[in-house]
Amino acid sequence: MDRNAEATKRRLLDAATNEFAAHGIAGARVDRIAAAAKSNKAQIYHYFGSKDALFNAAFADMASKTVNEVPMDAANLPEYAGRLFDSYERRP
Repeated sequence: MDRNAEATKRRLLDAATNEFAAHGIAGARVDRIAAAAKSNKAQIYHYFGSKDALFNAAFADMASKTVNEVPMDAANLPEYAGRLFDSYERRP
């Protein structure tokens, strides 16, 4: 995939994450996701195949970011829980 394709895919994932967070999977609209990403619906279906697959990709991306940004510390679970809560406050 070339650089422009990766950038488009990243914009779609970011827009989808915001849309799903705001409206849930049932209320999210691919038209709004495409507009927010400055792309089009065809690109969503090209890169992800379906709205459900886009949700899965956005969720996996968010989970990966969370694991990387807030590593678990089994020796100090209360502190870990606080950092995890703070990360969700920053990125609902």
